[in-house]
Amino acid sequence: MTRTTMTRLADGRELLYFDDAGSAQRPAASLVDHRELPARPEPGQLRYDALSREWVAVAAHRQSRTHLPPADQCPICPTTPANQTEIPAPDYDVAVFENRFPSLGPDTTEIPAAPGWGTTAPAVGRCEVVAFTPQHTGSFAELGWRRTRTVIDAWAHRTEALSALPGIQQVFPFENRGADIGVTLHHPHGQIYAYPYVTPRAAVLAAAAGEYFDDSDGTATLTSSLLRAERGDGSRMVLEGEHFSAYVPFASRWPLEVHLVPHRPVPDLAVLNGAERDELAQLYPELLKRFDALYPTPTPYIAAWHQAPLEPAMRRAGHLHLQLTSPRRAADKLKYLAGSEAAMGAFINDTTPESVAARLREVASDAAAEPAGAATRTTLTPEGAPA
Repeated sequence: MTRTTMTRLADGRELLYFDDAGSAQRPAASLVDHRELPARPEPGQLRYDALSREWVAVAAHRQSRTHLPPADQCPICPTTPANQTEIPAPDYDVAVFENRFPSLGPDTTEIPAAPGWGTTAPAVGRCEVVAFTPQHTGSFAELGWRRTRTVIDAWAHRTEALSALPGIQQVFPFENRGADIGVTLHHPHGQIYAYPYVTPRAAVLAAAAGEYFDDSDGTATLTSSLLRAERGDGSRMVLEGEHFSAYVPFASRWPLEVHLVPHRPVPDLAVLNGAERDELAQLYPELLKRFDALYPTPTPYIAAWHQAPLEPAMRRAGHLHLQLTSPRRAADKLKYLAGSEAAMGAFINDTTPESVAARLREVASDAAAEPAGAATRTTLTPEGAPA
């Protein structure tokens, strides 16, 4: 099993090492941060937008955060005598730590329950960084099965731990990949946000899911129904496994969009069992490889894990899924959110979901290739390693 070790950085932030299964015990020296760091900044502010009934985080201190440093100054590479970083160990597998420049936190507490115009509150919550690898270059798709499995265990661990903090309403693991998405560090990494409120998008999805769940007398989730429909139709399927399947949604918003969905209706990553995590560690990188195979250069993307909010009324109908999207609509073109999308939230897609699914099937890796037009089916050995 993945080994977890917790310590504190010099300014009190939490750091956790997640070491691959079977690895040696972590040396005590790797737990000590020898830097002299300034005190943590005061939290930002939450302001309530009465017009939309949404919370907005104001975090002006993030203007001074690190931006695309050279490799020898990367803050999430392993520590060396010349570069003391956020991770004091000379080597690691996966590391998770509280962001030094957070949008939310570090305090976690309740926010006003009946806000109106002029309502403010401290920007409570938690923002964490997930370093996928000690290597400064590369991508998630290149981690290999064992390391990917460790990252999944880290996501699950942090989902469960953050969900238990006071005032937290939603936990959101995600990865921004590529300069076109707006990353500030080249090193392969992701983030986890723990919000003190249910985000607008999650609230919309939860409302639709709850209505469907009630209409079915609690016998089915909306996400499982959509997965069943997509598998029955077949034209937008990308790959299918024993525990997960991936498809381009019927009404996708982005030029490239795929949903990876567990067959079992679980609310979040923490509830996935060992066999499900094993398969996810194979299928998820396969999707990322296909995104990169579409064009001559790596594809920018946002990998967003939609987990059920913690409010019981929303959670009962929740069904975990990954939404993998890219604004890339051609080798040299990006989709920008202009008037209709940015102002009205009314998306206009420049591609057809069926053609995108067909392209993603065609670029299947050689090891997983199936006849043209068929969704790739994958299997795992009993030990959990890719077949």
